[in-house]
Amino acid sequence: MLRRNVLLAAAGGLAIPAVTRAQDTWPSRPIRLVVPYPPGGSTDATARVMQNAWSEAVGQPVVIENKGGASGALGAGEVARAQPDGYTWLLAYDNQATNESITNLSFKTTTDFTPTTLVATGPLALVANAGAPFKRWADIVQEAKAKPDSLSYATSGIGGLAHVATVRLANEAGIRLTHVPYRGGGPALQDALAGHVPLFMSNVVIIKEHIEAGRLTPIGVTTAKESRHLPGVRSFAEQGIGNFEALTWWALMGPRGVPDPIVRKMQASVAKVLANASVREKLEAQGADVVGSSPEECGRFLAGEVERWGKVIRDNKITADT
Repeated sequence: MLRRNVLLAAAGGLAIPAVTRAQDTWPSRPIRLVVPYPPGGSTDATARVMQNAWSEAVGQPVVIENKGGASGALGAGEVARAQPDGYTWLLAYDNQATNESITNLSFKTTTDFTPTTLVATGPLALVANAGAPFKRWADIVQEAKAKPDSLSYATSGIGGLAHVATVRLANEAGIRLTHVPYRGGGPALQDALAGHVPLFMSNVVIIKEHIEAGRLTPIGVTTAKESRHLPGVRSFAEQGIGNFEALTWWALMGPRGVPDPIVRKMQASVAKVLANASVREKLEAQGADVVGSSPEECGRFLAGEVERWGKVIRDNKITADT
């Protein structure tokens, strides 16, 4: 019995240093960053702006893998099932906080992931195709009341913040709009530019250049007041929708159980990337406000978003088939 206990103690003693060595040497191979949307959307754009500086910061290549589908849930589910060894991460978008209230998923944002850092936030903007006769929110309301269900709007997917925020806007105005969901912001943007759908609710990142070029007309922004990213465009609150506010966001998350030393190292590497003047300038030029929070702050933010928008979803009975 004594010999058996000594052997077990020795085995345990060997196991602990092995785990410690793995954490100390992380990363020792390329890091996989899952972007749960197709190329061309804001999450993909954000990842690619950061990619080179990020690879330098961690000392290994950061390999971006686009896994679009199910409004971001497909890629998120893959990360939730990954080994928590620090080599698979998710660059989550705001849909991450609403998907679980829309449909039954095998994972939950607050329990099945390791929050690491809130990368950035930003305003959403409702835009119209340049050929559409809309210049402000009152124009949309007038048309929708005259012709119920005749106006459609595109978003990057069912149940995302763009969708849920537009539902709330329509509720406040007493109108009905028809939702046209896409498998990401990129495809939705292309149809909005082509005039196949008259309205598009999106984060500013992927539409700012098209607004500036006159291809899309801004109707309003979802910040409490005018956003520095779209000067001259009034917020919906300023256009009579009470205290309306809805910020889009991007956050880095790992699978549940990533060792804390690795989480801290990853958060520090992202903070270094976001402090890079060139990276910061490019992100902010696209319409994002850099944050770079701590893991704890990120966790609290995600929990708040899940609760806040989950209530809107439940109150409006929004489902995956809506």
